[in-house]
Amino acid sequence: MPALPFAQIDAFADRAFTGNPAAVVPLEAWLDDAVLQRIAAENNLSETAFFVADASGEADFELRWFTPAVEVELCGHATLASGHYLLSSDAARERVTFRTRQSGVLEVARDGDGDGYAMALPAYPPEPAEVPGLLDALRVEGETLWHPRGYDLTVVESAEIVRGLTPDFRALAATGNTLNIVTAPGDGGVDVVSRVFAPAVGLDEDPVTGSAHAVLAPYWAKRLGRNRFTAFQASARGGHVGCLVEGNRVVLGGRCVTVIEGRFFA
Repeated sequence: MPALPFAQIDAFADRAFTGNPAAVVPLEAWLDDAVLQRIAAENNLSETAFFVADASGEADFELRWFTPAVEVELCGHATLASGHYLLSSDAARERVTFRTRQSGVLEVARDGDGDGYAMALPAYPPEPAEVPGLLDALRVEGETLWHPRGYDLTVVESAEIVRGLTPDFRALAATGNTLNIVTAPGDGGVDVVSRVFAPAVGLDEDPVTGSAHAVLAPYWAKRLGRNRFTAFQASARGGHVGCLVEGNRVVLGGRCVTVIEGRFFA
C-alpha cells in the first residue's frame, strides 16, 4: 500500500492544543473497513476522518468517521477538520460538501476572514425521557432528555456543576451506547456550557463535540427564545462553538488549527 497523506487538526480551536484533535486521511479509493479501523486505532484520537471523491454526484466527497473502536454515524469536529483540510489548501474554494452514509449531506463553508468556518449538520431536537441509571452514573441531579439517534441530554442548574462533574464511567457505559451530554446556562460571557462523555465507545470524555451541538442547539434555542447563541464545551482542552438553528439543521461556527502533517504507512 502506498503511503497515505495525513493531517492532525485541532477543531473548534483558535490555537494549537485546544479544541478537539481529529485525524484527516484523504484517500483515492476506499480501503477495507478493517484497515480503516486499524488506522483509527493507531491514531488513538476521538475520531479519524476518511474521505474520497464522491462518485454519486450528490456532493464533493464521501466522508466516514472512526473512533479507535467503531465507525460512527455522525462526527462534527472531524467534519469541520476535513473541511479545513480541503479549504485551506484551495483558496478559490468557498465551501465543500460531504455525502455521509447515515447523516445525509453535510457542508463546511468559509465564514468571515481568516480560518473561521460554518458547518451545517442535521438538527436533533431532544425530548424529555427517563434514562435508567444515567443520573446516578453522572452523579448529578437534573432533567433528562433523549434523541433516538443515540444521544441523551442532562440539564443541570449551573455551569459550576458541569465543570465539576466526576462521572462513574463504567456505570455510564452500562446505560447504553449513547453520547452523554450534560449542559447548563453559561458563564464567563457564553450562553451555554456543556461537557460530553462517550465511555461506551472508548471515549471517557470528548473534548469538543460538534454532533452534541446538533442536540444542544435546538434545545437551547427553544429555551432561550432565539435561534443564535454561543456555547463552550468545558473539557480540559475546551472549545467555543457558535450555534445557529435554521429549520431542520444547525449551523455551527468554529476555527481550526493544523498541528501535524505527514504520511501514514499502513
